[in-house]
Amino acid sequence: MARVVIIGGGPGGYEAASAAAQLGAEVTVVDSDGIGGSAVLTDCVPSKTLIATAEVMTEVEEAGQLGVRLEDGDDDPANSVRVDLSVVNKRVKALAAAQGAGIERRLDRDKVRVIKGRGRLDGPETVVVGGPVGEERLDADVVLIATGARPRILQGSEPDGERILTWEQVYELEELPERLIVVGSGVTGAEFASAYDALGSDVVLVSSRDRVLPGEDADAAAVLEDVFKRRGLTVLGKSRAESVRRHGDGVVVTLTDGRTVEGSHALLAVGSLPNTDDMNLVESGVSLTDGGFVQVDRVSRTTARGVYAAGDCTGVLMLASVAAMQGRIAMAHALGDAVAPLDQSTVSANVFTAPEIATVGLSQAVVDAGGSTALVVKVPLADNARAKMQGVRDGFVKLFCLPNTGIVVGGVVVAPRASELIHPISLAVAARLTVDQVAASFTVYPSITGSIAEAARRLHLRH
Repeated sequence: MARVVIIGGGPGGYEAASAAAQLGAEVTVVDSDGIGGSAVLTDCVPSKTLIATAEVMTEVEEAGQLGVRLEDGDDDPANSVRVDLSVVNKRVKALAAAQGAGIERRLDRDKVRVIKGRGRLDGPETVVVGGPVGEERLDADVVLIATGARPRILQGSEPDGERILTWEQVYELEELPERLIVVGSGVTGAEFASAYDALGSDVVLVSSRDRVLPGEDADAAAVLEDVFKRRGLTVLGKSRAESVRRHGDGVVVTLTDGRTVEGSHALLAVGSLPNTDDMNLVESGVSLTDGGFVQVDRVSRTTARGVYAAGDCTGVLMLASVAAMQGRIAMAHALGDAVAPLDQSTVSANVFTAPEIATVGLSQAVVDAGGSTALVVKVPLADNARAKMQGVRDGFVKLFCLPNTGIVVGGVVVAPRASELIHPISLAVAARLTVDQVAASFTVYPSITGSIAEAARRLHLRH
């Protein structure tokens, strides 16, 4: 029986553990922070639970145009509903804990041993666990490193958990920030800026680039910026933060050009650092990048024989879904099961702002740079009957297909709950369906997905 030791209990770790157990291995998970990892306990599950409340507030704010009125008080629902952040955060933490407990029960059913402690390598075949009762040495035929990542901190701007916060600390707030300064306009920064704006905070988003979401589709980012401005959210473009410090009952963010921005709270969203320190990785033959990420190939192998890695510690598309897939692929490869290498061109992702931005496959940036000859069509949601009924006026569906063959190679959806709408495009990309096949599939009328079929029909006329 193969002995598998997994260091880290996040999606890459717990999915790999279940997969290895199902393949007949003896599996041990070494974890120090709680099964579920940051994805479940401090990142994805908590943030998306908070955003779920923000979505309701956004719908309430826009309900007036649909004819919704209140019998008592202000006729505008947006002025009559408020958020109790202490209740919201209590629910956030309870759901995260419940999700983590559910994963623990699943591992227990799979007969996976879980050890509380920090693991490090002593060569590629031994894991040393430091825990509350001393050290334990675990011999392993296969090792998986799935230690995740942590928030990057601006030098000289250490979070205090009260006014200067990371995205892991915001759930301790009892009251809504009066004026929140979000430093960083990537996915995490944009999501929290959008959420707290909807919850009722005055939000300032500090972006070092010329637009928010510099790594996402430019058309989608432009829609989001327009929505931000319409809702009164302040975006400071081309403004790099130099420091964040406490000032009385608030904070002061100093920019590199000397300007200062004052607020009640600051949220640092300036990237992540891999949790690969003090694990004896290099000494055990595991190569790291200059940034400290574990180097892996498409089946999650490291440069050390028998040692694999998955999740954010690899820096490969830092998504929970990718971490889980890397973990499953690693175990399949290590234990001799059928395996398909990770194909990044089929990965779907979502930015949970309002509206959401979902993407899969080929990007507009690659097409614009001449890296592909794909044809592109964009259909505005303003033309969609269901969107009009729901009062949705921001967003679009964009499809990419290859010339001549018409094979769908990518797509972008900007809409409420785009995360649910991207799936048919993901299926088309993964199955190499043509735009004619997509167009010939029935959609419900009226529906937002009708715009996906419409985009496919328009591409039929061009390829």
